[in-house]
Amino acid sequence: MPRVVIVGAGFGGLQCAKRLAGKPVEVLLLDRHNYHLFTPLLYQVASSLLNPSDIAYPVRAVFRKDRNITFRVAEVKGVDLERRVVRTEGGDESYDYLVLATGARVNFFGQDALAQRAFWLNDLPGALQLRNHVLSCFEAAATAADTTGAADATGTSVRRLLTFVVVGGGPTGVEYAGALAELVRLIAANDYPNLGRDDVRIVLVEGTGRILPAFPDALGAHARCRLERLGVTVRLSELVQSVGDGTVLLKSGQTIAAETLVWAAGVTPNCLSDGLAAPRRPNGRLEVDACLRLPGQERVFAIGDVAGYVQGGAELPLLAQPAMQAGRAVAENVLRDLRGLPSEPFRYKDPGIMATIGRNAGVALIRGVALTGWLGWASWLAVHLFFIIGFRNRIAVLLRWAWNYVFYDRPIRFIVREARRGVPHVRA
Repeated sequence: MPRVVIVGAGFGGLQCAKRLAGKPVEVLLLDRHNYHLFTPLLYQVASSLLNPSDIAYPVRAVFRKDRNITFRVAEVKGVDLERRVVRTEGGDESYDYLVLATGARVNFFGQDALAQRAFWLNDLPGALQLRNHVLSCFEAAATAADTTGAADATGTSVRRLLTFVVVGGGPTGVEYAGALAELVRLIAANDYPNLGRDDVRIVLVEGTGRILPAFPDALGAHARCRLERLGVTVRLSELVQSVGDGTVLLKSGQTIAAETLVWAAGVTPNCLSDGLAAPRRPNGRLEVDACLRLPGQERVFAIGDVAGYVQGGAELPLLAQPAMQAGRAVAENVLRDLRGLPSEPFRYKDPGIMATIGRNAGVALIRGVALTGWLGWASWLAVHLFFIIGFRNRIAVLLRWAWNYVFYDRPIRFIVREARRGVPHVRA
């Protein structure tokens, strides 16, 4: 049977493979992780609401009944378009059809210091590291307040420990800032009675003139109002110039004393730039035609964040829905080609955009209809719950949301770090 190699088990790659399940093709799905990650809820892992297992699902479990699909954990190094092979660390994999769904990675815009000091919400290890760090800041601040009332032994002030700077006013930054504000409100008074809410400061920094720039102005203004009611300080038209030990310097000249910088200011396509000779758009995304094929390559496709597909004069956004629809469309075109039929152009159907800003607060634009407040929040809950992979995961997420809503409790407040090799475990 013809061999289809799909690189990436994200939203696009998974949908492409699912559409090819049971069809007369041999599918090889490659990913560096053995799980599919529901990235829109990563910020809830970082804010102690969800477990990692609630938003991740084993890829092999998705296709355990599909005999024509093989999954392999592999780090893809590049693609040889002339030889029609995918280069991995374990050897070359030949293909008849190739689908690149490699997603995106964090974009620090060339600021190496940010890459070394910032936290991000683009993968599961990053979310867990951020959760550990935030909780550790509260523990250190509580100890410092007990011992000196102002500073610990290293001279780090309580205020600096409890100041959190979130860079990026898109959905990820807004949602995490709101979730962090609720976490602070829920745990500061209960778990740390020697710390007050006034000791905690959350600053959202956005480079444009308003947050949620992809939304209509009214929805962006509503989101800002809700954030400020939660105690978040919103700084617009500001950029981060540099990051030091316990300081964040803005381009306006203001210095913020903070131990935490969360980078949610953008991503860049992960195009295998060192191992793929293919034309790119100015922003780094791969050039594709109307059928999502690379120029001059009838059987090589790019979908999702990596594909620079233009519709209506603008590129499709780096969101889950464009990737999922593109994955299904490419699978259909592969099957059409096998039947000797011409490929059909891809047309993205925009289902809308939405973001949540904490309890009972959300904004959504669904087919031209704007929703705010409880309606926007409920719509966000329903849509995200529907697209989570796995019935168990849906039930787990729903129960955790319900528990948090009723009892005002985020129970997953664990600081978990990797054990050092060679250090024996001693039970107290």
